[in-house]
Amino acid sequence: MRARLVQIGNSRGVRLPKPLLEEAGLTDEVEIRARKGVIVIERVGRPRTGWAEAARQLRKRNGDRLVGAPVRTRFDDKEWRW
Repeated sequence: MRARLVQIGNSRGVRLPKPLLEEAGLTDEVEIRARKGVIVIERVGRPRTGWAEAARQLRKRNGDRLVGAPVRTRFDDKEWRW
């Protein structure tokens, strides 16, 4: 697809057709990077997407238990103050 750069205030921009945005899954926030001769626009990843559901599934499988027994340290025994 070809497009023209348009003036937007002191900047220039490209109008992206709605079907193109939908196909790419782009919504409100994007990540933009530039390389020589190329501008890359990507959707912003949500690092914690799905964590709550994964934690629920882990709990159902009783997978949220400690792997080993807690280890006491000198800090616990002598330095910690309530």
